[in-house]
Amino acid sequence: MSLPPALTQYGDFTSTSRSDLDFGDAISIDILDDASTSRTPLLHHHHSSSMTKYSVLLPTYNERENLPVITWLLTKTFQEHNIDYEIIVIDDNSPDGTLEIAKQLQKIYGEDRILLRPRSGKLGLGTAYIHGIQHATGDFIFILDADMSHHPKFMPEMIRLQQSKNLDIVTGTRYAGNGGVYGWDLKRKVISRGANFLATVLLRPGVSDLTGSFRLYKKDVLAKLISSCISKGYVFQMEMMVRARQFNYTIGEVPITFVDRVFGDSKMGAMEIVSYAQGLLKLFVAV
Repeated sequence: MSLPPALTQYGDFTSTSRSDLDFGDAISIDILDDASTSRTPLLHHHHSSSMTKYSVLLPTYNERENLPVITWLLTKTFQEHNIDYEIIVIDDNSPDGTLEIAKQLQKIYGEDRILLRPRSGKLGLGTAYIHGIQHATGDFIFILDADMSHHPKFMPEMIRLQQSKNLDIVTGTRYAGNGGVYGWDLKRKVISRGANFLATVLLRPGVSDLTGSFRLYKKDVLAKLISSCISKGYVFQMEMMVRARQFNYTIGEVPITFVDRVFGDSKMGAMEIVSYAQGLLKLFVAV
């Protein structure tokens, strides 16, 4: 698959397994119940009309540099593995022109693959997912960050794991198997590890990476979880897993490699850390 002309400024990504965007080597699978699954081929039907479809929700805010690259990587991954897909871009009125870039991408890949569902402003991650689900036509929903922290090459493994166990949720984990984090300084790593440890002690959700945001959900499962959540900000992803355990949903884990954003600034700041701590305590009381 050749690189679209509009993306040539980002270099040669013709081999994601050996390029600068290679976020880790081949991965193994960890299931929470310690079961294992073999690397069986993805299950497909012969007719496209009956293929399982996957909707990718991409909430964006000031991601004009990252959006073309993550879109190309998503498309390349899905096409190579013969996966039916759509990418739903939910832009919150980014001042950097992210939506204009998304419109150009829609012309390149087609309106059936790239759906634009913009909103009037920054209204929160949970409502962005609700907005996206309302327009999703897939049977399953992928959520991931648009800043390329999450490499799409892990998606086929997540699909394979879901199919092998008929799981409700598959979550990527940085803290099990050969998962990991690259590009973070010591402070950021300590904060993330500390946040996960504190949440695990207080909430006991049964997953190794509670604050991660690279996940695959059955569509109805995601809708129910979002409707039951009370948290906002970074605590939202954590509450999703806590609620999933309450509802006895089945969860699997795939080790992933998380790479710090390539372009733009991180949304994590001092206020987000304070908000996380407050939200965690609220959630502890609530559940």
